[in-house]
Amino acid sequence: MTQDEFRILEQALKLPPEARAALAGYLLDSLDSPPDPDAEAAWEAEIAARARQVESSSVQMIPWSEARRMISGG
Repeated sequence: MTQDEFRILEQALKLPPEARAALAGYLLDSLDSPPDPDAEAAWEAEIAARARQVESSSVQMIPWSEARRMISGG
């Protein structure tokens, strides 16, 4: 980080919490890239494919408690 950027950060950290939160939101929004026009269609196709797998019993379902344990590494 440059000295100018560090000074800006120091000043930002002196702001009240609400202002810091708003500033953080603006900064995060500035990083967003334009949405992928094909993403929604791809997600819909993925959801439909998974739903077909569940309906046809071609996948093995596991209880949420077990999935949560696997996700957490426990």
